[in-house]
Amino acid sequence: MKFKIFFIPLFLIFAACNSAQNSNEKELPVIYQQQDKEILEQALEMFAEDRESPTSLLMVKTGTFFLGTPYVANTLETSPEQLVVNLREMDCTTFAENCLAISKTVQSGKHSFEQFTKELKKIRYRNGEIDGYPSRLHYFSDWIFDNQQKRLVNAISKEIAATPYSKEINFMSTHPESYPMLKDSSQLVEIIAEQEKNINSRNLFHIPETQISEVEDQLMDGDIVGITTNIDGLDISHVGILVRKAGRIHLMHASSLAEKVVVSEGTLEDYLLGSKSANGIMVARPR
Repeated sequence: MKFKIFFIPLFLIFAACNSAQNSNEKELPVIYQQQDKEILEQALEMFAEDRESPTSLLMVKTGTFFLGTPYVANTLETSPEQLVVNLREMDCTTFAENCLAISKTVQSGKHSFEQFTKELKKIRYRNGEIDGYPSRLHYFSDWIFDNQQKRLVNAISKEIAATPYSKEINFMSTHPESYPMLKDSSQLVEIIAEQEKNINSRNLFHIPETQISEVEDQLMDGDIVGITTNIDGLDISHVGILVRKAGRIHLMHASSLAEKVVVSEGTLEDYLLGSKSANGIMVARPR
């Protein structure tokens, strides 16, 4: 899907970026452009009759709606941390988050930009609250854990394969120079390191790439997957949504290689085996 790009002066974006909450809540700062609201309105109108549809089906429909959307990395970096809505361009994680937030907005029956921002904030941040850079769910295994606590997804890797994923997660705290918000803040690095300790205290599971063909019948359209990696200190290197084509599971994702949202030409198994760094998947099933 192609959209025309509108350029809006930065001060106008920030001036228009507060969404009203009810009187007992703080106002939620939101960074967006008018085109983001227009894209959301298109999606909500398209799926208006799907309120009773299962989340998995809505994930596929929403993902398909965004096919062709440009891939752009690092769209969430703001100081101070604020909710960024960008439906014009996405990376692999924001693609999955946007699809889930739109799906939940459709199911809520409240088809508004304000409802979407509430859903997106709940999904993207620890306990659904923005409290600085560390409150964003940076590690995707942590994203799955937190969103399971919020009853938005079920982590199902263990029940499918029961294969422990044992590695020390510490990439952010050991590579602060790779993160603009961390490279000049030892205090933030310490907070992130504590979060990594919490992740490392959990029993993580994944489905090895060599077992995908054996368990493919247990994977569902609309499942959110994190691709596990052999990169030291990192849990997951890529994120996508599963779709079935001709009876086989494929990956719908915001691809840096294709520079847009696509469905993989090969199967998920082909995709994993063809990657030097991938070694399996973690699966989060939307509820």
